[in-house]
Amino acid sequence: MIVELGHFALVLAFAVALVQAVVPLVGAQRGWLPWMRASLPMANAQFVLIALSFAALTWAFIVSDFSVALVVANSHTAKPLIYKISGVWGNHEGSMLLWVLILTLFGACAAWFGANLRESFRARVLAVQSAITAAFMAFTIFTSNPFDRMAIPPLEGQDLNPLLQDPGLAFHPPFLYLGYVGLSMAFSFAVAALIEGRVDAAWGRWVRPWTLAAWVFLTIGIGLGSWWAYYELGWGGFWFWDPVENASLMPWLFAAALLHSAIVVEKREALKSWTILLAILAFGFSLIGTFIVRSGLLTSVHAFAMDPDRGVFILLILAFFMGGALTLFALRAGAMEAKGVFSTVSRESALVLNNVLLAVSSFVVFVGTMWPLVAEMLFDRVLSVGPPFFNIAFSPFFVALAAILPVGAMLPWKRGDLARAAQPLWGLLALSVAAGALVWAMQTGRSALGPVGVILGVWVVLGAAADLWARTGRGAMAGRFARLARLPRADWGKATAHSGLGITVFAVAGLMAWQTEDIRVAQVGESYDFGRYEITLQDVRRVEGPNYLSTMAFLEVQRDGRSFAMITPERRFYPAAGMPTTEAGIHYGFWRDLYLVLGDAQDGGGWAIRSHHKPFANWLWAGCIIMALGGALSLSDRRYRIAAGARRAAPGGAVPAE
Repeated sequence: MIVELGHFALVLAFAVALVQAVVPLVGAQRGWLPWMRASLPMANAQFVLIALSFAALTWAFIVSDFSVALVVANSHTAKPLIYKISGVWGNHEGSMLLWVLILTLFGACAAWFGANLRESFRARVLAVQSAITAAFMAFTIFTSNPFDRMAIPPLEGQDLNPLLQDPGLAFHPPFLYLGYVGLSMAFSFAVAALIEGRVDAAWGRWVRPWTLAAWVFLTIGIGLGSWWAYYELGWGGFWFWDPVENASLMPWLFAAALLHSAIVVEKREALKSWTILLAILAFGFSLIGTFIVRSGLLTSVHAFAMDPDRGVFILLILAFFMGGALTLFALRAGAMEAKGVFSTVSRESALVLNNVLLAVSSFVVFVGTMWPLVAEMLFDRVLSVGPPFFNIAFSPFFVALAAILPVGAMLPWKRGDLARAAQPLWGLLALSVAAGALVWAMQTGRSALGPVGVILGVWVVLGAAADLWARTGRGAMAGRFARLARLPRADWGKATAHSGLGITVFAVAGLMAWQTEDIRVAQVGESYDFGRYEITLQDVRRVEGPNYLSTMAFLEVQRDGRSFAMITPERRFYPAAGMPTTEAGIHYGFWRDLYLVLGDAQDGGGWAIRSHHKPFANWLWAGCIIMALGGALSLSDRRYRIAAGARRAAPGGAVPAE
């Protein structure tokens, strides 16, 4: 009964979404206030109905209701509760229902917190958002129904993919979807502005918090996914330039560009056309990522579905919304005339360069991801584009971005003096180069990657601190420290996010440059040297988990003759799914991780053991957390949560579309 109610709520929400996609638009066009305001209760109704539907599906997983086909395919009575719950979105159908839930949540948030928006504009935003929601509800109901029933329910389920039975994967998809779907709000704001024919400073202020929230969630989601790949796959890497990894990186880059471009619209009423285009492309690349994950077009360890029919449906959604938005963009080009002018040396120009680097780097990732498919379709050639291409093609743009970031942040608006802006940074640049030179002198027989990463990382972090300090003005140190504490949260958030980026750049470079690896066969009781460590395979035991069987190795690690860690890598087998997994054993440290992986038993006796020394691995995750924290700090600034200065239209003052 509960499952049927959930199915009914989903269908009813679809009907509400169709009505909401039309009525507010007509009301805004005609200036009919009741029709415009009808979007508010409909947005709330959609969210409540989809929340009920999602709760019903979650209940089916928790109680192991095997009359539901999705529960049979992705659950098991012996599975721990957390993985029963995460199993709701650990599959294609359930993840699409989560996608729709988040779409309706953002729509409801626009209704709850959009009081400062013009009535006509809010109505158009909610109508566009509802049109997107209706499209994905249709996709869910007609191609991916999570409530399909079994004619004869089995006694036991087939279990969730063992790779997904992990805390990191329990939280990674929801955060990632909050980011993906959150960009739909920026898209809705852009399309509503195009329909209305009005893009101004208030629009830039309105769109920023929604984009910032999406960017924060995407940052957390990508960080969690990277961490999962690091410890769960047992390959020792944190990023593999996998098509699905790239699908999340591309909208993150566009969202970062949109954030910076919206600042120019807000402060100077410039770059209007470019900012609108970025809002369209950011969500467009989220849809492209959805297509990659769910069409079966590109293979990936992360892929949810391998159904070309579903891929065609998503492609139609992509074509409709992107094609419609870009057509509208072309028609409304005259309404987005920039008012603010600026010189070549100015903060506006620095932000333009920032945008270009982020956008081009995203297109580089897109080309590398899709080129094997294009080559196979057009030239009948099977190609593989791997990490060497991405490292060579992508890295220069990010190096340039990190290099210009501190200088661009110090430039004044409209017109600046490059020498004057760079004056406080010369000492910091010298310090950064000195740190890189020190690392170069300390390392032997290594590449320049590590020292370059040190220079860029220190430069970005110190530049963020210098920008924050420059905002305290002049005068005595005590007074400047007092003013520092009173700076707006947005300033602190900006400095924190930039510092997180610097730490991440340093960690990636250091990890890639200085990691070491050893592969060998070890007998039980045998010891071997690995750098400064002596590792002894003490034992290999069979261990039974809640829903798996494990072969667990006990590896004692000694340093300078003293034991300081017992690391236990595993090889697990899940009988219900019939799948093995590798669980790396990791000893986490501030400066490094010691990463051990148990391989297969060897015919001549002994076990294959892979040992990795991962310098600054934890700094990578810390950098992601700090970037997200910076975004959250900025979002908590009241000036960016409320569109200050936006004048609410009088009841009869709805602005009709041109």
